[in-house]
Amino acid sequence: MPSPQDLSLIADIGGTNARFGLCNTEGGLVTHVEVLKCADFAGPTEAAAAYLEKISPAAPVRRAAFCVASPVTADQVTLTNHPWSFSIGGVRSGLALQHLTVINDFRAIALAVPRLTGKDLTPIGGGTVNPNAPIAVIGPGTGLGVALLVPGEQPSSWLPVSTEGGHVTLAAATSREAAMIDDLRSLYGHVSAERVISGSGLVTLYEALCRLDGKAAPDNLAPAGVTAAALDGSDPVAMETLTMFAALLGTVAANLCLSTGAQGGLYIGGGIIPKLGHGFPAETFRKRFEDKGRFSDYLAAIPTHVITAEYPAFTGLQALLLAEQHIGGT
Repeated sequence: MPSPQDLSLIADIGGTNARFGLCNTEGGLVTHVEVLKCADFAGPTEAAAAYLEKISPAAPVRRAAFCVASPVTADQVTLTNHPWSFSIGGVRSGLALQHLTVINDFRAIALAVPRLTGKDLTPIGGGTVNPNAPIAVIGPGTGLGVALLVPGEQPSSWLPVSTEGGHVTLAAATSREAAMIDDLRSLYGHVSAERVISGSGLVTLYEALCRLDGKAAPDNLAPAGVTAAALDGSDPVAMETLTMFAALLGTVAANLCLSTGAQGGLYIGGGIIPKLGHGFPAETFRKRFEDKGRFSDYLAAIPTHVITAEYPAFTGLQALLLAEQHIGGT
């Protein structure tokens, strides 16, 4: 049983929620998990302080690892889909931490993948893992996260690669998709994958399909409303939206695997697909994923999985803290 001094603070900060927990670096359970709304706090320092005040750890927490839904290239970090902008050093000082590491959220999920077990994953389709090839991770949530794992020099070692692959230009595979993208291009100019394959993208896609059909979209439409109407079969536009969403995710995921040689598998995380469960049009996704002409066999050999673990980023942050401990991080 770890002593209170062994505990570290971990946080998964997205565009909507900030998830906090306490962990030890030896792979034990994450405890005292709390989910806070980012909109309720001025920044991560205030959110983390409120969390620590609520749980009252037995000893001051001096080490922390956060992952955030944004690029992390310098001390100043600005979330892509939320107004928070903060200094890593400022958060460290504000929380009286001796050590704080901040990484991209999908880098954390990528670090988790080798540590996930069968109970944490739902397979889609067939394929066989090539253990010596890169692994790709993708996931729609508030945005569209993308990361890679590249095999390291040592056996069973992996190097995570953060990317901003969610902002690639969205490509159409059907005339209907092309018309939808043309419609959005008239509004936004550049149409990225994230523009459509994300929580807000469900609404964006629904509204575009309504415009194409000369229909008026409901006011105050929310992503959850689109998926609910699709799953209960009450709204044909919502049903088409969810089907097209899955197909477009298949296109982007296949392009990612082709571009990176990710024959080690593709793993889908984020806040949307795992929650849909059996409601996710998995066959549509997989059919589009494999639909690449001469390279269809190449993609058919790549296994795809949905990550169903509740907090996979926490697993990755634990792995990060352990690695830092082994190389003498303080």
